[in-house]
Amino acid sequence: MARTLKVAAAQVGAVHIDSDRADTLKRMIKLLNEAAAQGAQLVLFPELTFTTFFPRYLFEDEGKLEEFFEQGEDLSKSEHVKPLFDEAKKLRVDISVGFAERASGGTGYNSCIYYSAKLGEVLARYRKVHLPGTKEPFENPDAVQQLEKRYFEPGDLGFKAFRVPELLPDALKGDGSKIDTVGKGDPIAGMMICNDRRWPEAWRCYGLQGAELVLCGFNTAGWAPDLWGTRKPMTKEQAQEEALFHHRLVMQSNSYMNGCFSISAARAGLDDGKYDLIGGSAIVSPEGHILVEAKSKDDEVIVAEIDLEECRQGKEKTFDFGRHRRTEAYSLITSQTGVVEPPLLAN
Repeated sequence: MARTLKVAAAQVGAVHIDSDRADTLKRMIKLLNEAAAQGAQLVLFPELTFTTFFPRYLFEDEGKLEEFFEQGEDLSKSEHVKPLFDEAKKLRVDISVGFAERASGGTGYNSCIYYSAKLGEVLARYRKVHLPGTKEPFENPDAVQQLEKRYFEPGDLGFKAFRVPELLPDALKGDGSKIDTVGKGDPIAGMMICNDRRWPEAWRCYGLQGAELVLCGFNTAGWAPDLWGTRKPMTKEQAQEEALFHHRLVMQSNSYMNGCFSISAARAGLDDGKYDLIGGSAIVSPEGHILVEAKSKDDEVIVAEIDLEECRQGKEKTFDFGRHRRTEAYSLITSQTGVVEPPLLAN
């Protein structure tokens, strides 16, 4: 049985440290309308969409830092960003969007939410688990800083999949019967943020919950030799290609290994005239094929029609976890974090 819907990624181009938040929000609303005009039922926005990627800066002024965070439990009612959710509700298009969350206890998280436009409410929240970079800035004054560990705590909500209502009119609903319901209900979705996509454990957690669609917003530097790269020197152009290659690699391979579609949305472009972020927003099939990919590093919408029935091939054959996984052999994954090499061989 076909389970078809239209999904979109809204790539957002350069946003500077002094960009007006209202202007950025208008750009996002414009992208949302472009996606809706193409029939999209769901639009994914990038990580920390409402501002520039502020963890690249060292803030001494706490008041200035707080300008980048959203306060309050319900993002859809925040005065700075409410117009985006109002527009989504009017268009009846679901959105997932990344933001800096200041939780009620004062803790900072790199977060995203899923908003159901038809229900008019936030369905799910995710907080980024795999924070890259350092807590203290690099000594190199020319380094591209990555201070997420300074401003955020690792996410405490885990990788929890959720059902999305009102996207598939013929979705099977629960009635207490014991008929086979696998692959017949409302779509099962999961969210991750940027660096999470590089960690297969995150994907497998969603795969084990039957996720059919994984959403991932990101900001990825095209040039950051203090953070990542090869041991041999690279030009900025080579570094950009390497970063884009690795982005595609993890989205395609993990979509395939977990039998799910994925959507990735980039915050891209040249921030502040010096911080170059890759594009590469894409929609990937459960067989690991790129269905559509952004062609620029500017504001851009990509849309694809997907059939969740295509997830069944991987989930029921190659990656039928129930038949093929051997958990007794995987203890190192949860008992150990860092690398422990085998002992050296004797002379």
